[in-house]
Amino acid sequence: MKPTLLVLAAGMGSRYGGLKQMDPMGPNGETVLDYSVFDAIRAGFGKVVFVIREDFAEAFKEGVGSRFADRIEVAYAFQKLTDLPEGFSVPEGREKPWGTAHAVRAARHVIDGPFAVVNADDFYGADAYQVIAAWFAQHQGNDGKEHYAMVGYPLRNTLSEHGSVNRGICQKDAANLLTDVEEVVEISRGSDGIVRGTGIDGTLREIADTCPVSMNFWGFTPAWLIQLEEHFIEFLTQRGGEMKSECYIPTVVDDLIRKGAADCEVLDTTANWFGVTYPDDKPHVVSSIQALVESGEYPSPLH
Repeated sequence: MKPTLLVLAAGMGSRYGGLKQMDPMGPNGETVLDYSVFDAIRAGFGKVVFVIREDFAEAFKEGVGSRFADRIEVAYAFQKLTDLPEGFSVPEGREKPWGTAHAVRAARHVIDGPFAVVNADDFYGADAYQVIAAWFAQHQGNDGKEHYAMVGYPLRNTLSEHGSVNRGICQKDAANLLTDVEEVVEISRGSDGIVRGTGIDGTLREIADTCPVSMNFWGFTPAWLIQLEEHFIEFLTQRGGEMKSECYIPTVVDDLIRKGAADCEVLDTTANWFGVTYPDDKPHVVSSIQALVESGEYPSPLH
């Protein structure tokens, strides 16, 4: 079965200042998302699902989704603040959805096979899609434990010169299996050259810039959605009353690993990651894509 590409595109890009999923980056007006879907099609994916918000659904479908409808099956799912398991409700005053794991959960009704998860505004590179497609081809069943995958990038290649970033900081064993992943926020390189970030426990600490990080490029089977539901109920029970609590994909994966319910292979890639977190990041992305086009990695125009 061909894998599905699940694209998390519900964020408006608050730090960036606009709907960056539609911002032209390529030499002929292509968006980062155009390149992601193009790479997925080349790697053998058979379907793309965009997780978006209803308030910009029509603009997104016309401006983005319609460009791929003649080359790959396209579907949509809506991340809604009120989309919660039975028995739970939104606390009064909360306006923000429940995080990346909640966004994946929004697509539970349109996912029926293996799927990869990516951010709409991150450029992952062609090799990353080839690597995870090859992993899917080798892992079609399970042996009592669910097997998942994550494409890992060195932290130093994912920092921004224009502000802090949030990353899933990973540890792995000799078999390249993920042993620990923690969502660390406000990561930046200080004037002393040391990278620091704030962990989920609220403490600031140093982080080696060579460690692998999750850029939210995951490979899952549908079983993950069942495990996610159990985790999300636990999350809401413990933290659902908080105004800004979020349920992150890396935290769910980490919990499953600790419980022995799944393992997750860290996949190495030769691809370069780059993304636009802040407006000043855009020139670097534009020039990087131009270089890939000039080297023959991508056609121009892309479509």
